[in-house]
Amino acid sequence: MKAIDVHVHPGTKEDIIDTGGKYIEDALKYFGKKPEPLSIEELAKQYKSQDIFGVLLAWDAQTNTGLPPLTNDYIAGIVKKYPETFMGFASVDPWKGKAAIEELTRAIKDLGLKGVKFQPAAQGFKPNDRRFYPLYERCVELGIPALFHVGNTGYGAGAPGGDGIKLKYVRPIYLDDVAADFPGLTIIAAHPAWPWQEEMLAIAMHKGNVYMDLSGWSPKYFPPSLVQYANSLLKDKCLFGSDHPYVRPDRWLADFEKVDFKPEVRQKILLDNARKLLKI
Repeated sequence: MKAIDVHVHPGTKEDIIDTGGKYIEDALKYFGKKPEPLSIEELAKQYKSQDIFGVLLAWDAQTNTGLPPLTNDYIAGIVKKYPETFMGFASVDPWKGKAAIEELTRAIKDLGLKGVKFQPAAQGFKPNDRRFYPLYERCVELGIPALFHVGNTGYGAGAPGGDGIKLKYVRPIYLDDVAADFPGLTIIAAHPAWPWQEEMLAIAMHKGNVYMDLSGWSPKYFPPSLVQYANSLLKDKCLFGSDHPYVRPDRWLADFEKVDFKPEVRQKILLDNARKLLKI
């Protein structure tokens, strides 16, 4: 494979129409996109043709948004159909308590998903709220990584009041507590974390169990400090992610080629770091 994309939303009707509602509409506008759903077959063809392995993400923010989830069974079904092209990360709604823990266990043990994704702004929770620590304890028991959205989000972007989405939940500093309290938990912070990027870089440098995916931004817009640290102290901690369908993997990769990364670092970001972390 050429690369491992650790941040893939399916972009199917089930994803952007049936379960995403107004939040996905806002996000698509934010990225200058129109709602043009793919079929599962088209999604798989896109990734196969580029020789990219993708990590598909489920979605459950039902308590905070009222929207139905993009279920773990749906993601597992795509992975089962295209196991050489995709693996899947579960999603559980932290506010569902014991049911969320049980669903996470089922998603990993029965459905074969390999991690879990949280979107604190959409789900409306602070990651370091100790009410949710039992979820992280289960992640450690299951031996899976947890991916957390950090920084600004397209959900609610541009809408009056942001459609109720609150950015306070996605400051990366809250992950510092989680990383310290759960040293056995592998944490992937999703996106460069603007406007708190320096905070995110510091956490990734300080906490050995924290990684960063570089999704949701074209690399040509990466600030110099991100490129500097990815090229040096964080060369083993940064991962390629596109944020498909908002940023397509081919566009991300084309822009990545134009940024001044060392050849050996390119290989780590595109493939080696994710292969090691995800045990591929």
